[in-house]
Amino acid sequence: MTAYLFVLLVGLVAGVVSGVIGTGSSIMLLPVLVFSFGPKQAVPIMAIAAVMANLARVAAWWREVDWRAFAAYALPGAPAAALGARTLLILPPRVIDAALGLFFLMMIPGRRWLVRRNFTIRLWQLAIIGALIGYLTGVVLSTGPLSVPAFTAYGLSMGAFLSTEAASSLALYVAKVATFRELGALPMATILEGLLVGSSLMIGAFVAKRFVLKMSPALFQHLLDGLMICSGLSLLWAAIA
Repeated sequence: MTAYLFVLLVGLVAGVVSGVIGTGSSIMLLPVLVFSFGPKQAVPIMAIAAVMANLARVAAWWREVDWRAFAAYALPGAPAAALGARTLLILPPRVIDAALGLFFLMMIPGRRWLVRRNFTIRLWQLAIIGALIGYLTGVVLSTGPLSVPAFTAYGLSMGAFLSTEAASSLALYVAKVATFRELGALPMATILEGLLVGSSLMIGAFVAKRFVLKMSPALFQHLLDGLMICSGLSLLWAAIA
């Protein structure tokens, strides 16, 4: 019971953070779920929770969604996420831990490199990025720090960015959850645990809306990097311990 309460508390905080900066819930929650349930079970649980979290963000910013950007990103991204999920389920648990940890740490310089060069992208380029990030989402779960610069480079910001990124991520995670279900990786106990964790993320997402316009860009960068460092190191520790 104590473990569940701790997961729910972290989920609430993660929901607020992701509702403000557009990402972070998976980065914060995944290490906690790995330690509580193991990597093989943690990933399906987080996938269900991510569906609920993104659904809440879409509901909070419904009128701001850029549907053209959503279609360009999600249509190739959803089947790519399903393919990535199939790849994930054949990997050993320690490999999953190590890959997740290294991926989070590598995203820090990679994301800053993209920001420094002030990249701008068009709709067709967003579709290509959607396919690539979709596959990575199937394998490593959290690719928010990559999708954030992709949507901002397309020209979205604030509510339009938060809602469109959430709607696109929702499509990817639905495809991933469906693949897990098809391959027998979603028993009823895992589904219930995912719904429980997801409920805390949804509450946090709605709470976060009032803080969106008050956060400075510098604070966003520091918060995101700090989350990735902590999560990456903790997952690497789990892989070698």
